[in-house]
Amino acid sequence: MASLSHLQRRIVSWWQDTPLPNESDTSSIFQTWHTFDDSSKRWSQVGGWFTSNDDPNKESSEELHRDLVLVTWNVDATSSSPEKRMSRIISNILSLTPAADVVFLQEVSRAALSYILDDSRVRRHWYSSEADAASWEGQSFACMTLLSKARFGHPRESTPRATLGPVWRVKYPSRFGRDALCCDVLASPSRAGRARTRVRLINVHLDSLPIQPSRRPRQISAVASFIRSAGRGLVAGDFNPVLSEDETLIQDNGLLDAWVELRPQDPGHTWGVDGKQPFPPNRLDKIATLGLQAKDIEVMHPGIITTSESTPAERSDGDGSVPWSDHSGLRCTFEMPA
Repeated sequence: MASLSHLQRRIVSWWQDTPLPNESDTSSIFQTWHTFDDSSKRWSQVGGWFTSNDDPNKESSEELHRDLVLVTWNVDATSSSPEKRMSRIISNILSLTPAADVVFLQEVSRAALSYILDDSRVRRHWYSSEADAASWEGQSFACMTLLSKARFGHPRESTPRATLGPVWRVKYPSRFGRDALCCDVLASPSRAGRARTRVRLINVHLDSLPIQPSRRPRQISAVASFIRSAGRGLVAGDFNPVLSEDETLIQDNGLLDAWVELRPQDPGHTWGVDGKQPFPPNRLDKIATLGLQAKDIEVMHPGIITTSESTPAERSDGDGSVPWSDHSGLRCTFEMPA
C-alpha cells in the first residue's frame, strides 16, 4: 500500500509539473486559479488565453524584480456583520503602499467569500484560488489566496515577469478537517535563457485549542517538507501556538520566523491586543520562510465598525462596536529571487 501511495504521488507530481514530497499521511488535491470574466459576469478558470482584465503587458520592465509584498489575515468567521467587516479589511489591504502582491486570508466564511468575490476591485485586479466553496468539502470556513494581476502573469505569458504556477490543497492530519492551501509562483528570470525560479507560498490555519496530542507539529512538519521540495518559499497564517511545544516548531523544522529575524525585541501580538479576550495577548499569526529574505514586517491592527454603522443584531461588544476581526493582520516584504 505504501508503494502504491508513493507511485500515485510521483504520478501527480509529474502530471502537474510540480515537485511534491513523499509524505505518507498527506494528499495533494489540485484546483485552478480563477479570474473574473466580464463577458459572462462570473469567475472562470484561468485558461489558455487572457481576458480583457488580465493586463498581460501592464508591468513595466523596471518593476519586474521588485520586492514581493504579502499580507496575511485571519478574518474571523464567527463574528457578526461579515460583509461589513470584509469590506473594511479588503479596503485596508488594497490601500497599502507599496501595494500587496499576495493576500492570504484564513477563516473565510461563505458570507465573507461571497462578498470578496463580488467586490469590483477584486474582480478586476486579482486572481482567486476560489470561485465558490466547492473545494472546502463541507467546512463552514477555509483559507483563500489572492494574487495580484499587476504582479503575476498567466502561465503561458511570454513577457518576462513572474507568473502563476499551480494551486492545490494539502490534506494533512487535522482534528478540524483543515488543510494547507498551496501555490507556486514562477519568478521572472534575471536574464534570457535562465529557467524561472519556483517560489512556494502556503496559506495555513493550523489546528486550534490546546488539545493533546496536538496535530500542529505534524502540520508544520508536512508544510516544511512541501517548501523544501520546491527549494524556497514561505508559510503564513494563523499558527495557533497555544502550547509550549508550539514555540519552537518553526525552527525545529528548519524554517526562519520572519518576525523573530526582523523584530526580535517586539512581542508582535496579533491576538488579544484589545484586552477583551479571555486569554493573554499572543502572536498567533506568523510568517516562516526558507530560502527567501524577509526585509520588513509589521502588524496591521483591525479597526472598528462603530455603533452607528451596525444594526442591533450585529453588535457584539458591550459598547455596540464590532471589530473587523479578533486577529490583527501581518504585512511582510520579501526580496524576490531572480
